[in-house]
Amino acid sequence: MELLWYLGAAWIAYVYVGYPVLVALWGFLRGVRPRSRDDYLPTVSVLIAARNEARDIEWKLRQTLEWDYPPERLEVLVASDASDDGTDQIVQQFSDSRVRVLRLEQRGGKVRALNRLRPLARGEILFFTDANASIGAACLRRMVRHFADPKVGCVTGVSRPLPKVATGAVSQGAAAYWSYESWVARLESRCGAVVACDGAIHCVRRQLCPPLLPELANDFELPLRIRHAGYWVLVEPEAVAIEKETESLVEEFARRRRIAAQGALAMWKLRKLFTGALVWQLVSHKLLRWLTVVPLALLLISSVRLADHGGFAAALVAQVLFYSAAAGGLVGIALRRDVPRLLAIPLYTLTGVFATVVGVLDAVAGRYFVVWESARLSRGAPDARL
Repeated sequence: MELLWYLGAAWIAYVYVGYPVLVALWGFLRGVRPRSRDDYLPTVSVLIAARNEARDIEWKLRQTLEWDYPPERLEVLVASDASDDGTDQIVQQFSDSRVRVLRLEQRGGKVRALNRLRPLARGEILFFTDANASIGAACLRRMVRHFADPKVGCVTGVSRPLPKVATGAVSQGAAAYWSYESWVARLESRCGAVVACDGAIHCVRRQLCPPLLPELANDFELPLRIRHAGYWVLVEPEAVAIEKETESLVEEFARRRRIAAQGALAMWKLRKLFTGALVWQLVSHKLLRWLTVVPLALLLISSVRLADHGGFAAALVAQVLFYSAAAGGLVGIALRRDVPRLLAIPLYTLTGVFATVVGVLDAVAGRYFVVWESARLSRGAPDARL
């Protein structure tokens, strides 16, 4: 029983602490040094797959057209995935010739929409973003300067929740989670080895963007393919996308479940592309984390059985407090009361733990997420600008 306890503890410690430490050591010993240039200004095509984005698409396009980038080197392509809320009409109202809209009569999902836009893009760099992501005027320049180095194939930014509304249980938990994820991504970037991009803000060289598999997430498939091709994948920490976080635990569970399902499916379908360090990263950063419910169960069961043995009692108390805090957060949401951060983070953590393992089981069962509904409560113009 003690062996099970130590196995569970070692699993969690390795995934959340050990892996980042090893990546940091890798970066220190064999880090990459991209030759970036601030005056490097390639042509850029911004690609947006939109499904019923009438609440956001107008301000999104206006903001994008106002980016600090030479107008003649920037275009914006929107694929309306059979929208029926007026999204198409809003885009068509823009008289700027840099904006083009492609109407898809039959709904096919985000990736199919992006695949339709890819042949229409004229830019050397493809910039992927979401209709509800607020991106500052200087972000594009900060990202594309890295492509001056021919070894760089992909650059991702980072997402942050809308500061003024990051006070709910879900948004507080998400803020802590994404802060940690951004830190890990920065460590991976020092090695040119970021595992996954941020779906709301990332860009790639056009020649490195093949037709994508509709059942996978483009922000996971692309960096894997680019890594396999021998190019670096970096993160630009100063390129930030502000997004409203949903305050629905149900919507957040569905989102985390879908991400894990698409990720696990990608690891299976693209397995022939993986070698060396990439295999280690995918197992450590993704698969073992998605299966965190296993070590948590091992710790709880073994702690109960070993409660009479010295320090194991303290471990049991710590776990009871953790689960109690999560339960308290859940009660707070049910009663529609403010949930303090001390309760919000355990609740969000456990939501992610259960959602991701369900996602992995979805992938094993062959359930695909080609089409899905965006979190309704994450839509609407954010009142924060970068």
